[in-house]
Amino acid sequence: MRRVRVLFAIGMIGTIGTMGWFVAATSAIAAESVTAPSASPASDARSDERTRMVEEQIAARGVRDPRVLAAMRRVPRHAFVPERWRGDAYADHPLPIGEAQTISQPYIVALMTELAAVAPGARVLEVGTGSGYQAAVLAELGADVYSVEIVEPLARQARARLDRLGYGRVHTRHGDGYQGWLEAAPFAAIVVTAAPPAVPPALLAQLAPGGRLVIPVGSGEQELQVHERTADGIRIRRVTPVRFVPMTGGRS
Repeated sequence: MRRVRVLFAIGMIGTIGTMGWFVAATSAIAAESVTAPSASPASDARSDERTRMVEEQIAARGVRDPRVLAAMRRVPRHAFVPERWRGDAYADHPLPIGEAQTISQPYIVALMTELAAVAPGARVLEVGTGSGYQAAVLAELGADVYSVEIVEPLARQARARLDRLGYGRVHTRHGDGYQGWLEAAPFAAIVVTAAPPAVPPALLAQLAPGGRLVIPVGSGEQELQVHERTADGIRIRRVTPVRFVPMTGGRS
């Protein structure tokens, strides 16, 4: 099994500054909407930065799927972060997006996307829309993406942003990701961008035969896992230690 040391992930505060810095930063932008630049996803002035990001941060660490690498080159990451952090959009770390949440490090987005093994036309569930960046990357692979976000302001902002950027393949909902999206199930892949203490049963139940659930698991130490539904049941692959923000909800 190939194990890759993940240096950053959603909410990995110790690697990008002190906890005080993070709280101050997220508080400062809690009410700030993220207005997307007018550039199209395929072509804008920062495409060279994305190329370097993919070569130096992603491909160099072992992500090899050419479709994933191409998607990471196309999606304008700077359009998914608040304006004050836009200069760091292609840096090798997560960034605050408000509501005490972050946009993941580019590498972890690419790794989770590769692990999901999304085929064109596949139906994919994302739990934790956040800024909408991961959903956009999945949509660039040709997937029909159903994304659930429990924080209502983030859900609203992500929907507006995805619409402005032309990501009509992404369907969004404000709700509890622990429950998945039953009406749209089953899913060929499920990508979870926050860490529950244990895998939510509803998500496994909504996984199609042959489908993959890519999820960080743990309430203290966390581990990125892939749960694949096979003819014999669920096969679990343990990928690497990670650090994500906790997954909220799951009380109903």
